[in-house]
Amino acid sequence: MNAILSFLQQRNSAPKLTEPAPSDEQMEAIFRAALRAPDHAWLKPTRFITIGKDRREAFGELLETCLGKRQPDADAAARAKARNAPLRAPLLVVVVAHYSEHPKVPLLEQQLSAGCAAYAVLLGAEALGFAGIWRTGAPAFDREVMRGLGMADNEEIVGFLYLGTREGTAKPLPARDTAEFVRAW
Repeated sequence: MNAILSFLQQRNSAPKLTEPAPSDEQMEAIFRAALRAPDHAWLKPTRFITIGKDRREAFGELLETCLGKRQPDADAAARAKARNAPLRAPLLVVVVAHYSEHPKVPLLEQQLSAGCAAYAVLLGAEALGFAGIWRTGAPAFDREVMRGLGMADNEEIVGFLYLGTREGTAKPLPARDTAEFVRAW
């Protein structure tokens, strides 16, 4: 089998991540690959915000503050979970869809392009021997979180990518029968 296809068929998320994360040089290569995602009309709809180990605690504080605004009755455990979420990996990448009005490229297509770029970041990290997981949840849709990250009104979060080195072994992949997902017309 082709090595690239084999690689793609084995990728899976890693919920437990530790040091090291990809270096700045490795992330540059990963971002170059991610920017090759489909991009109709060259609108460049993808942006990335990196949150390195020195900023994860500040991001956790932002997440906790925003949780308190969304859910004023959130208990101490929920607040701690929000505050500690960024500490689950040594590097976070916030993938942002940057929307532009265009007569032939709907906003959904721009969002999907940014989603393809997010997946390319995960693949790039795996190709370099790292691992990651794509997370969303309520903070990904919270305008206060977006404002806290310095995002514009025409931008939305596609996902939070947690990157680092896989802790432990990869979880087993379930068998997939393509016949369940593919049909001819």
